[in-house]
Amino acid sequence: MHEDIRIGTLVNGGPGTVSYLKQILPHGFESFSITFWQTLGDTDLERLAGEVRETLEGSGAVIGSLSCFGNPLMDDDKAEETREAWRKLIDAASLFGCDLITGFAGRVVDVPIDQSMDRYAEVWGALQKQAADKGVRLAFENCDMGGTWERGDWNIAHNPTAWRMMFDRIPSENLGLQWEPCHQMVSLIDPMPQLRQWVGKIFNVHGKDATVLWDVVREHGCHGPHPFAFHRTPGFGDCNWTDIISELRRGGFRGSIDIEGWHDPVYRDDLEMTGQVHGLNYLKSCRGGPFVENPK
Repeated sequence: MHEDIRIGTLVNGGPGTVSYLKQILPHGFESFSITFWQTLGDTDLERLAGEVRETLEGSGAVIGSLSCFGNPLMDDDKAEETREAWRKLIDAASLFGCDLITGFAGRVVDVPIDQSMDRYAEVWGALQKQAADKGVRLAFENCDMGGTWERGDWNIAHNPTAWRMMFDRIPSENLGLQWEPCHQMVSLIDPMPQLRQWVGKIFNVHGKDATVLWDVVREHGCHGPHPFAFHRTPGFGDCNWTDIISELRRGGFRGSIDIEGWHDPVYRDDLEMTGQVHGLNYLKSCRGGPFVENPK
């Protein structure tokens, strides 16, 4: 393995985590991102960590990150559950042998991104300090969740202008990005110049690609009734992941590329794991193939 950049996948957090890990571990995944939606539910993190450690023992695979995707910037009960999930994951990270917690930054619903910044600083200032005290890093995923600069209900961290504002408000080395090219491509942003500019702030990469139908864009634009972009598993989309991994290496990235499956419009349902394992092997080849030791 090229252990400086591992290739892995996302695994849902909850009662089925360990069973799922046991089934897919033989395929050769090198890292796993255990992911929750909005809340941890009744998950006992200490128990789950012990079961996960036992499952991965001897495999060489690691837990690259723990994640909770919700909107922690609102004032309702669900937002508080999301904030509490982040607090608990920060405290439990070392039990999983990882130091990275990821998810959405959140958003004050349906106001422009700049009007969420005060609330962002209030919520994430406290979480950033808790994480720093534990030696934990925090990374924001870059999905717009259907939002724009003016309106949205999940995440402000989907545009580089917002990233600059966020990192200016809380200038900390333990705050960064969980970046994936797909979300930039469906916004018609070229991911490669962005990667070169922001690689120092990228702590984790979601392995998800996109196919952009430029003929549809040219004829109908991006606000019409015709879909112009599709999320894809790496190896089936428009990105050259050899270039992406090369830029990550040039920028000093050390971490994992974790495939975010269950989005591909072709390799889905019965073909889901076929697509993911193809993506795994494709990304390994883009990484340079099997490690070869230099002559002494």
